[in-house]
Amino acid sequence: MADYNLRELVSQGLSAMKAGSDVAARATDEISNDATHPDLKAALEQGNRTSQQWADRIDRAMEQTGPGEQGDNKILEAHHEVSRLIRQQAPDASSRDLGIVAAGQLALHYWIAAFGTMASYLGAIGLDDAAGEMKAAADEAKEADQQHTELAKKLLAA
Repeated sequence: MADYNLRELVSQGLSAMKAGSDVAARATDEISNDATHPDLKAALEQGNRTSQQWADRIDRAMEQTGPGEQGDNKILEAHHEVSRLIRQQAPDASSRDLGIVAAGQLALHYWIAAFGTMASYLGAIGLDDAAGEMKAAADEAKEADQQHTELAKKLLAA
């Protein structure tokens, strides 16, 4: 693939990730208001801080690749809608909290894939610093996914 074409693909991907970060930021307060378990609320607060760091990393990578066409992120918009439905239809607080954890893990899997892909592509076009930041974000998302698994086990045992 020609370097220009890959750079354009990276730019488009980062723009989609930026739009996804915007969706996540809008959803965070709504989701936090629905959570009841204190450990879940703490995890959501930590996730919000981490998401802001990821958005900053995406911005820095976009500075190097140039802005892509700003658009929507239909994947995360749909995920947010499904998350909203899960929370609205939960029969009790415990089920709602577990639904929040499950939806959070689905979102994390999106971010693991997106950051991992961007790390590879950025490295291929010689943007090693940005690639390293995307790799670090992918690793953080994997760790957060594991923490969500542990939290779900704790909520199930309660």
